[in-house]
Amino acid sequence: MSTVAVIDYGMGNLHSISKALQHASPDVNVIVTSDAETILKADRVVFPGVGAMRDCMKALHELNLVNVIKQAAQTKPFLGICLGMQALLNDSQENGHNDCLEILDGHVLRFAEPLQNENGEILKVPHMGWNQVKQNPHSLWRDIPDESRFYFVHSYYAAVQNETLIAGTSDYPNTFACALMKKNVFAVQFHPEKSQTVGLQLLANFLNWNGV
Repeated sequence: MSTVAVIDYGMGNLHSISKALQHASPDVNVIVTSDAETILKADRVVFPGVGAMRDCMKALHELNLVNVIKQAAQTKPFLGICLGMQALLNDSQENGHNDCLEILDGHVLRFAEPLQNENGEILKVPHMGWNQVKQNPHSLWRDIPDESRFYFVHSYYAAVQNETLIAGTSDYPNTFACALMKKNVFAVQFHPEKSQTVGLQLLANFLNWNGV
C-alpha cells in the first residue's frame, strides 16, 4: 500500500488535509507524523501549514525537521500547502524577516495596502475566499479545468523571478504566483482540502504522481 506522510509540526489543518487525502484515494495509507524516519520512508510527503512564518520555522528547528524536509523535497513527490508553500522559499517579510528553507528560489512578500480592484473598490487583506487559478502545464492539473476556483486564506504571497517555477497564478488585484513547481516538488498557496471537487482532484493527482 502506498503511503503519504503529512508533516506534523503543530501548525496546519492536519485533520482536514489527512481526511481529504484519504477521500481522494481511499487505498492510500495517510500518516500524520513528525518522525523523521517515517517521513523519509513514505512514498509521498505533504507539508501543510497555517499561521506565522516565525512560528513555523521555530517549530521546524525545534523538531529537527529542517533537513528532513530538504531531503524529502529532493527525493520523492512533495506537496507544500499554504504556509507550507511559503516556507519552501528563501525568506519571508512576515514579522520583519525570516529565513526559510531555500528549496525554491523566491521571497514571501505582504500584499501592499490599500489594494484596489479595477473599479476602485478596496480589497481586504488577508485575501480570503474563492479565486480563479490560471494554470501552466503540469501533471497535477490533470482533469482540472483552467481558471477553476480554489479557496485562499493568506496575507503574504510568493514572489519569484524564474517563471519556470510558476505552475499557476491568481489575481488580487495584481497577478501573483499561487502554485509553484520544481522537479518532484509542487506547492500551492490555496487550500485544496477546502476547495471541494477541484481540490480533491488535485490531491488525487498528487497521490498518483511519480514526481516527474
